[in-house]
Amino acid sequence: MIAILKRELSSYFRSATAYVVMGVYFFFSGLFFYLYCFRGNSSNLSYVYANMFYIIMFIIPIITMKTFSEEKRQKTDQALLTSPTGLTEIVLGKFLGAFLLFALCSVIFLVYAVVISFFAQPQWSVILCTFVGLMLLGSAFIAINVFISSLTESMIVAAVAGMAIGLLVDMMTYFINAINVDWITAVLEKINFINYYQNFTYGVLSPVDIVFFLSVTALFLFFTVRVLEKRRWS
Repeated sequence: MIAILKRELSSYFRSATAYVVMGVYFFFSGLFFYLYCFRGNSSNLSYVYANMFYIIMFIIPIITMKTFSEEKRQKTDQALLTSPTGLTEIVLGKFLGAFLLFALCSVIFLVYAVVISFFAQPQWSVILCTFVGLMLLGSAFIAINVFISSLTESMIVAAVAGMAIGLLVDMMTYFINAINVDWITAVLEKINFINYYQNFTYGVLSPVDIVFFLSVTALFLFFTVRVLEKRRWS
C-alpha cells in the first residue's frame, strides 16, 4: 500500500495536477478569506468554509479522475491487477494519495486561523471542528470519485460525473423541500451530506456524523475493490 501511495503522490507532483489544484484552492480560499475576514472585519471563518464547499466539489473530481481511468487508458491496469499487491491495498493507496493532496490544500484554513489570532480571538473549537468535518466530507467524496474513476477509462467522464454528484449533493436540500412524498423525503434526509456536515460548522463533534462519513467512505472503497476484482477475473 505504501508503494502505491508514494507512486500516486509522486504522479500528482510530476504532472501539473497538484500545482493547478493547489493554485486554484489557495486562490479562492484566499479570496474568500480576504473578502469575509479582512474586508468584513470578522474573525469568523464560517463563510470562507461555506463558499469553499462549491470549489471543493469541483476540485475533488479533478484530483481523483486519473486514479484508475488513466491506468485503463494507458493499459497499465492489467499489470497493476496482476501484481502481488492486494486489491484492497491498491485502492487504499490510491485513495490515500488523493486524500493527502486534498488535506495538504485544506491545511490553509488552519493558517488563516493563525493569521486571525494576531488580530482577534478566533473560535478555535468551531474552526477545528469544521476542519475535521471538511476532512471527513472530503474523504467521502474522494471515495465516491475513486469508485467512479474505476468504472471508466475516460478521465473527462470521471471528472464530469464526479462534479455532477457534487451538484446533486448540494441540491439535495432543494429536492427534499420540493418532494412531498414522505418516505422519499425521509430517505433523502438520511443521506443528505449537508445535514451531517453542518453540525461540524457549529462546533459540534457528533459520533453519528463521523460514523456517517466514515461509512460512506468505506462503502465506496469496498465497491471499488469489487469492481477491480470483477475485472481481474474477467
